[in-house]
Formats: sequence, C-alpha cells, structure tokens
Amino acid sequence: MRELVEMIAKTLVDDPEEVRVTEVVGEQTTVLELRVAQHDLGKVIGRQGRTARAIRTLLGAAGMKLRKRFVLEILE
Repeated sequence: MRELVEMIAKTLVDDPEEVRVTEVVGEQTTVLELRVAQHDLGKVIGRQGRTARAIRTLLGAAGMKLRKRFVLEILE
C-alpha cells in the first residue's frame, strides 16, 4: 500500500524526489504518512480535498481486499 500511495503522489507533484511515505503499523489500522514539498501540497490535496479523498477511497477499497484498514495522513 505504501508503494501505491507513493506512486500516485509522485505522478501528481512537480518534485517527485521529495515524496516520502512512512508506514506506521498498528493493531487494526495502518497509518500512511505522506510528505511532499511545500509547493506541491496543494496538488496532492486538490480542490476542496477531492484528490486526497480519491486517494483515501482507493486505500479503503484496497484495504477491504486485504482485510486491513489504512489511513492516509498528509503532512507538511
């Protein structure tokens, strides 16, 4: 899942070298922390959060298949 989020984020931003995804594994939930360059933050979030919501939807659907819960946090 980390690779999926990283691949999506790298295609959206101008500076793909700055994309970092950290995976924090918990008992029932895995948190994926996405960090991008400051000037690319708006591209990952999208207008009114639509892009971020779409990425979270993909994580939810893929997580159901794996029977795990994934949460995406976009950090500055």
